[in-house]
Amino acid sequence: MSIASHAPSGGERAPFGLLLRDWRRRRGASQLELALRSGVSQRHVSFLESGRARPSREMVVHLAVSLDVPLRHQNQLLLAAGFAPVYRQTNLEAPEMADVKQAIDHILAHQEPYPAIVIDRLYNVVLANAATMRLMGLLLGAQAGAGSGSVNLLRLTLAPQGLRPYIVNWPQVAHYLITRTHAELALNGLDADAKAFLDELSGYPDMPTSWRDAKPDDTLSPILPLHFRKDGKDLRVMTTISTLGTPQDVTLQEMRIETFFPVDAATTEAFRQMAKG
Repeated sequence: MSIASHAPSGGERAPFGLLLRDWRRRRGASQLELALRSGVSQRHVSFLESGRARPSREMVVHLAVSLDVPLRHQNQLLLAAGFAPVYRQTNLEAPEMADVKQAIDHILAHQEPYPAIVIDRLYNVVLANAATMRLMGLLLGAQAGAGSGSVNLLRLTLAPQGLRPYIVNWPQVAHYLITRTHAELALNGLDADAKAFLDELSGYPDMPTSWRDAKPDDTLSPILPLHFRKDGKDLRVMTTISTLGTPQDVTLQEMRIETFFPVDAATTEAFRQMAKG
């Protein structure tokens, strides 16, 4: 099952005009609407898309902001136009990220005794609090600490060898996650990495296909209910996702904090008991 994309594939760099037109259409805007949003004449927008005119560095950024293009893809627009990228992609462990890292660590610590994680745009887990590790240990046992490298939240949740056997409402969870992920990535730029990731997820056994009929603007609840069951013990939680404000760094813009909360007294008590060891 392959997911269609309007963007060029592989290492090919698209001309600026093609990328601009792709983002305009992705946002559902006509050339006239983009002209009105940006204060640039419709004639000039047309010339830029057709390659009859070349943009200045400032024009690239101005049009990208008018179309709400994510920072990662603003850099790609700049490269396509022949300019150096503007926005950095800084590792969270870098010294200049110390204040941000401290704030995120504070949020994760104060979520105890309930789980919280930090994920990137493709759901790789960047940080996790101790409660998350306790929950994974309960559900996966020794498997929770097996292997090396980063953990991917969606692979862990949707793959048959991961958490799937312990999620009672797995069909609901799978539909929610694949629909939300497709909508988010389509809205924010379905590049080669994102497309390959979605193809992988949709290729898992018994994955629902209903997400293919969903539109990016279809309403999805901001809260995902999860019902875990292991050895006759039930844990019911809901999850919410938070993002940072208006960061000027690719890493920070794409970073999300997912927090888990118990939805009944039994689950609340279970998490408290796990924290006590």
